[in-house]
Amino acid sequence: MSTVSLFDARPFFEKALVHGVQHGLLTPARLEALCAEAPKGMVQIARYFGSEFLRPELEQARARLVNLVSLYLEQSSGGDLRLAAEALRDHSLLSRSKGGSEMLKALIVMPQNSHFGMNERGGFSKEHIPLLAKWSLRPLTDYQTELAQRSRAVLALDAAIWLAGELGLDAGELEEAGTDAEAVIRTALLLATAKRTEMPDWPAFAALITALRKAQGTSKARLLEIALPAHLPAQFLPVVAGLRQSVQGDLPKILDATLSPRKLFDQTPSFLGRYFWLEGALSEVDHFDRAVSAAWHKATAGHQDDGSLLTLFLCVAAGASPKTVLTEKSATTLLRKIRKSGLQPPLASRYIAEHAPQQHQQAYLALWANFLEEALDTLTSDHDYTLADALALLRRECHVGAD
Repeated sequence: MSTVSLFDARPFFEKALVHGVQHGLLTPARLEALCAEAPKGMVQIARYFGSEFLRPELEQARARLVNLVSLYLEQSSGGDLRLAAEALRDHSLLSRSKGGSEMLKALIVMPQNSHFGMNERGGFSKEHIPLLAKWSLRPLTDYQTELAQRSRAVLALDAAIWLAGELGLDAGELEEAGTDAEAVIRTALLLATAKRTEMPDWPAFAALITALRKAQGTSKARLLEIALPAHLPAQFLPVVAGLRQSVQGDLPKILDATLSPRKLFDQTPSFLGRYFWLEGALSEVDHFDRAVSAAWHKATAGHQDDGSLLTLFLCVAAGASPKTVLTEKSATTLLRKIRKSGLQPPLASRYIAEHAPQQHQQAYLALWANFLEEALDTLTSDHDYTLADALALLRRECHVGAD
């Protein structure tokens, strides 16, 4: 025997009101307060979207108020009428309407797709108001469907940005390239499989394909297994694992030695835009500069404050292992080394020239020169037998922590 359920077309706001009254959650006094708030909200909404002096716009504002409150109550309560009624009891009507509006504003500025360069940056602005006007009258099911779609796009974009960052590329470069997030992820998966650590330009990408074909060898029984990138954050696993299956499906063609990489990836319709490599202005980025930046980041461990940098420069000038932080014990050892073997400031200057990002080199050289002018005598003084003055200087100017 089949059951028949009645469809309740009332706005969720109305359902929550009725439930609240029937179950004693909303008193007559609270209902009166809600009724007093409603006209104020209607006027505010009409003014925001047009004019509060035109009756048709006030009527539409009433519909928007009811829908915005319904959107917020149903989404935040998960459809639980009791929770929604309690929210109407404990909070103002205008705050629930604003909550619905903020939900829609956040949705509108989310990326609509996973293509870099095709999504706006920044928050909600006046230009988005016509879109908000349309969304403020749409049902929760439309909102949830759109939110799910845009959330998938955001996840793909964020995963691509993270993977590209691991391979030496930032989000701005991806936007300039105008590629799909999925293409970046697929290439990152091929790179992980071949144990490569840098986003390729075309020659390097073609060499990557050749290396994969060589790794496959003549074995036809079993294809290579596409590897997941190391240290992949858990939130990106669903999207990356899904694309991993698509790359695995591409492997028979990728590993087909009768197809040149150019013909496959640049001339086969089904593969156009499916994978990513640097080209045009991006491929002209100097590889030496990229290597220098990576080496500098490794040397500084990401610390760019003056104290950490001066510690690094001082270690280099003393002929010690480069460090950005010293313990009290290692600081004392460093000072004794300086007293015994002397300090060679040009070593630090040369280190900056060879390893620091070019755009910061002049500032770092000036920082080092100013430090030497004030600190050199104290660091090399034979009269400071206990090293007390020199240690005090290091604690003040460099990065010295507890043992």
